[in-house]
Amino acid sequence: MISNFLRSILSEKPDPISTEESHVALAALLVRIARSDSKYEKSEIETIKHVLIQQYEMSEDKAISTIENAEELEAEAPDTVRFTRALKNTIPYENRKQIIEGLWQVALADGARDSEEDAIIRLAAQLLGVTDVESAVARKSAQASPKTE
Repeated sequence: MISNFLRSILSEKPDPISTEESHVALAALLVRIARSDSKYEKSEIETIKHVLIQQYEMSEDKAISTIENAEELEAEAPDTVRFTRALKNTIPYENRKQIIEGLWQVALADGARDSEEDAIIRLAAQLLGVTDVESAVARKSAQASPKTE
């Protein structure tokens, strides 16, 4: 699945992705945020799992499986733009703010903001068409949400 999906998102004119692939793309973007500060902590993995369960109403086992696929995809994919483009093409605008909130939840899961994480979130928000104001609201919402551990 990963090699076909990677080939799809890397092509000049990518084919539309399936719902399951969009879940993996979001999870890969969340993993990229978590790994961007060179640490990939249990709290971040738990937060990724929580985001997937909340946004997609998937079971814990399915979320774990999706994260495993996403970790592989994130390690092989060259840039953040590809995940974001895949998501933008499949997720309605009104749901994109939830993606940014999920990114903020993962970025804040380890208790520290990092400039690399901030930069990736800014890029993802811009590529998804989410404004700076909407991203700031999503960050505040993420800061107010209960921590998962």
